[in-house]
Amino acid sequence: MDHAPFGILAYRLATTALAPTVPILLRRRTLLGKEHSERTNERLGISSRDRPDGNLVWVHGASVGECVAALPLIDALLACTGCKVLVTSGTVTSAKVMSERLPAGVIHQFVPVDTPAATARFLDHWTPQVGLFVDSDIWPNLVLGAKQHGVHLALVNARMSQRSFESWRWVPATAARLLAAFDACLAQDDEIAARFRALGAVDTRTIGSLKADAPPLPVDSEKLRVLRDAIGSRPVFLASQTHAGEEETVLPAHDLLRRSFPNLLTIIVPRHPHRGRDIAILCGTRNTRLRTNGQAPDAETAVYVADTMGELGLFYRLVPFAFVGGSLIRHGGQNPLEPAKLGCAVMAGPHTFNFTTAYDSIFRAQGAGLVNSAAEIAQLAGKLLRDPEAATRLGRAAAIGAEGLSGAVHKTVEVVTKMLGHAPA
Repeated sequence: MDHAPFGILAYRLATTALAPTVPILLRRRTLLGKEHSERTNERLGISSRDRPDGNLVWVHGASVGECVAALPLIDALLACTGCKVLVTSGTVTSAKVMSERLPAGVIHQFVPVDTPAATARFLDHWTPQVGLFVDSDIWPNLVLGAKQHGVHLALVNARMSQRSFESWRWVPATAARLLAAFDACLAQDDEIAARFRALGAVDTRTIGSLKADAPPLPVDSEKLRVLRDAIGSRPVFLASQTHAGEEETVLPAHDLLRRSFPNLLTIIVPRHPHRGRDIAILCGTRNTRLRTNGQAPDAETAVYVADTMGELGLFYRLVPFAFVGGSLIRHGGQNPLEPAKLGCAVMAGPHTFNFTTAYDSIFRAQGAGLVNSAAEIAQLAGKLLRDPEAATRLGRAAAIGAEGLSGAVHKTVEVVTKMLGHAPA
């Protein structure tokens, strides 16, 4: 008899009833470019690759951010455990990035839709010894099905916002059942660990963020040279990873800075590139160029909107400091470790709860960085533009603050090694 909480039973019944509609939904998503047309069977749990011999560690991340964060861990698993690695994710973009960046021999598959039948087919085929869920992408049928298949599970780089925590508290029995399926919960900081413990996670410990162990973002050196030549000696203000609602603060900051730096170039890199044209409209009469139009900024360009994917490493190398978005709105801030690792000082708004420990460490090392308004952004940016040596010092301090957070990969590998020792071959 299944003693699962009512929430789990209801979810299982609903996903079973809706399973016949999944192929229709996948076809519709394929037409919208949200599914890979040649790999939709993977979403039904029908694998396109053979399972390799030997122990298999399965790493699951929802999308690009989680999968990229797991890359140093995957490298370490291959080097230290001798196991094979399977990576799953749910988006077309993440599949493309993984095809370019996964080490040789590592298999990528799309995660199955969370119906009992699809997840069972997936688990029957791959039979992993260990499953690592990155951040917080928890699918009930997949997680509980893996547990029933004897897979040792861990939440790694575990993260849970206060909002998510409050939501889970409405269904405590369901939360406890799902989290108890994980043999270990490796949280990014103490505050997150406390939330998981309160919801019923076992063996919860704080080990830091995998992103602190990530290598510096890559760059195309030729693109960097072209962009530097186009900009020349102009002062540059970079606002990276911005979200809707933030350009309304960034653009007035740009206007304030132009009073002191008439030839200032502001570069805006939106978190979601499809917003590029909307940002251009917001720029109004400011001379604006879009990177997707294939144009570099010229001498008349005031705002350059870099509405492309995968070029953050280029822009963080271009400047000594940057404003990091997702922090002026209640999104929680984007990853500040990426600029800091490149010696790029960090500015951000007050909402940084996605990376509390990282922002605290970097701001503490810099002795500055928190900005709450267009005026504060312009004040700090203006100070750094006037004093390049001060900007360089802050960049070095940011790198030191980021370096002090490393070590999560080694600790995670230790947990996985112990799990493999207890797993049947």
